[in-house]
Amino acid sequence: MDGEKTAPFSLGPSAAHTDRAVLLLHGFTGSPWEVRPLAESLAARGYHVHAPLLPGHGGTGDAMAFVTWRDWERASVEALDSLLAFEHVAVAGLSMGALLALLLAARRPARVAALALMAPACRLRQGSARLLRALRVVPGLPVPSRWVSKRGSDLEDDQARHDNPVMQHFPVARLYDLFMLQDLVSMGLSQVKARALVVVSRHDHVVDLGAARELQHRLPGATLVELQRGFHIVTRDTDRARVCVEVAGFFEATLSAPAAQGEPG
Repeated sequence: MDGEKTAPFSLGPSAAHTDRAVLLLHGFTGSPWEVRPLAESLAARGYHVHAPLLPGHGGTGDAMAFVTWRDWERASVEALDSLLAFEHVAVAGLSMGALLALLLAARRPARVAALALMAPACRLRQGSARLLRALRVVPGLPVPSRWVSKRGSDLEDDQARHDNPVMQHFPVARLYDLFMLQDLVSMGLSQVKARALVVVSRHDHVVDLGAARELQHRLPGATLVELQRGFHIVTRDTDRARVCVEVAGFFEATLSAPAAQGEPG
């Protein structure tokens, strides 16, 4: 695993030069590498951008045995709090990062002015994952395997797929933590007040397209963008340039709107 690729980073002007910041949250078993192109695009537009590395991530997967969803949520809260010097803060999350972004918006509505939810992992497509989700409610049922091997990533772009620092394996128990985040988000959506942009690819093999559409309907005023190219990691895939334009345009319009200044709307 390339530690330079997976390391957390901050880009763009400091609070002395801008009042706008974006917190970028990567996906399950991913790293800040996934969101780097979007971060660079936003920084070039004058935003301060912070992309933390979630606990247990960025390595071979062994460290995932010692974390839970609570650690991921705690890290996202700490990352948001690190941006207190900025008056207007937006949160963008990829896959599981989108779930964490929604939790932040539900629990810290005064601090999250806008949301970009990219390939949100509200419901997984794979039959095996959906079966595991259903079986977790059966008492005493043994977990079929302690570890899940990863052979690649859901990217259409050949170069991005080659460059992706893929985690080799992870504990199957962490999928249950992902399911917990899904449940918490579903229960807390009514508390989300920030304006939201939902971006998903029609050809995503990881998350369910229908769930993204349902999420849009459950978030009043949310905008849905359905990409015609690329797979799951939309921030690195063939339509990454469009993702950058859509997210930047949405943040610019939203953070400039009266609601971003604390007025109702």
